[in-house]
Amino acid sequence: MRSETPKHLHPLLGKRLVDWVIDAARALGPEPLVVVTSPETQDAIAGDGITVAVQPEARGTGDAVAAARGALDGFDGDVLVLSGDAPLLTPPLLERLVAAHRERRAAATVLTFEPVRPLPYGRIVRDAEGNVSAIIEEGDATEQERAIREVNSSTYVFDALELWGALDGLKPDNVQGELYLTDTVRALAEAGKPVATYKSDDPEAPVGINTRVELAAAAAVLRDRINERHMLAGTTIVDPLSTWIDPQVELEPDTVVHPFTVLRGATRVLVGAEVGPHVVAIDAEIGERALVGPFCYLRPGTVLEAGAKAGTFVELKNSRIGEGTKVPHLSYIGDAEIGADTNVGAGGITVNYPHEPGQPKGRTKIGGNVRTGVHNAFVAPIEIGDDAWIAVGSVVTDDVPPGSLAGFAPRQETKEGYVYDKHGRPADD
Repeated sequence: MRSETPKHLHPLLGKRLVDWVIDAARALGPEPLVVVTSPETQDAIAGDGITVAVQPEARGTGDAVAAARGALDGFDGDVLVLSGDAPLLTPPLLERLVAAHRERRAAATVLTFEPVRPLPYGRIVRDAEGNVSAIIEEGDATEQERAIREVNSSTYVFDALELWGALDGLKPDNVQGELYLTDTVRALAEAGKPVATYKSDDPEAPVGINTRVELAAAAAVLRDRINERHMLAGTTIVDPLSTWIDPQVELEPDTVVHPFTVLRGATRVLVGAEVGPHVVAIDAEIGERALVGPFCYLRPGTVLEAGAKAGTFVELKNSRIGEGTKVPHLSYIGDAEIGADTNVGAGGITVNYPHEPGQPKGRTKIGGNVRTGVHNAFVAPIEIGDDAWIAVGSVVTDDVPPGSLAGFAPRQETKEGYVYDKHGRPADD
């Protein structure tokens, strides 16, 4: 990855890369769910329902699985082994893999696939009867073995007792000088134990990530899956290729998402709302029939109630915009509450930064049916009552009672000829 960030912690469409794998495994209800990691990242991996096992030093995939042995002490069921860099694995594929393993009563079952493009993965070597005899890593393979199209996905199911015995016999007899988990397959086959395979019907799902190019390719696959799910559930996504939606986002039926829109985190878009184009929303709630965009930024904590509008070049943060209220253009509203049926004029700004160090940000409260003027600044904490009007170009520093007209910047003063007196008239005058 050419990065100071460990590969499995790189962000990928709203999660870390490894979280996609963990969530796919978690859907099968494993008990326990063990994640093997390095000492440096164990704190980052620890989470609800996860047992962390530490591999003190990187000595290969076989050694990594062996590091989980203590966490699985006394367990005698099936052990599903996943690589932490395979974010495209899906719960249905893993369920089919486990079912095939149990149906065949295998000591080990390997998830295999035929990639659509050449990949440096271990080749599945079979005997004359078609049984798996070994998995040969690309670096150790002969030219003939490299011509084999069926490859190892690094996803397995093992009978626990068979797994520990095979791991005990591993030796670093390879070009990497590592303990290969793939060698357990050879050992089990040579011992006459049943070794099975299950071939993925999706050639992309088992692919692992080793570069940022592959990370971007995986993101595109995940994007397409998410968008398809929303469209089948009743959302119109005008251009799925330019629309990026995190997996946690909720879209109700009859919502419309326009091109170049990014919906992140726990964002919710309620029925009949229309978002985009060129909108970014993070942990925001967009109410029924609300309109957002184009070129709008909704930051965390934003709530647009039913029929509200956040228009062109508008930024909202930690604010509730009331039912039917419009913030049409060129405004920043942060840490604010605005009532129903209010109109915020162009260039409206809430000034909420504390004046004294260590003080909390103030909040701006604007009531219902308020009409603010163009280029108003509201210096928090401040409250504007219902039905009030604010004059154009005003900096409002005091509360405004309901039904009042407030503001009024100093009247215009014109110094006639000032520029010419200072700098002279143009030469042709």
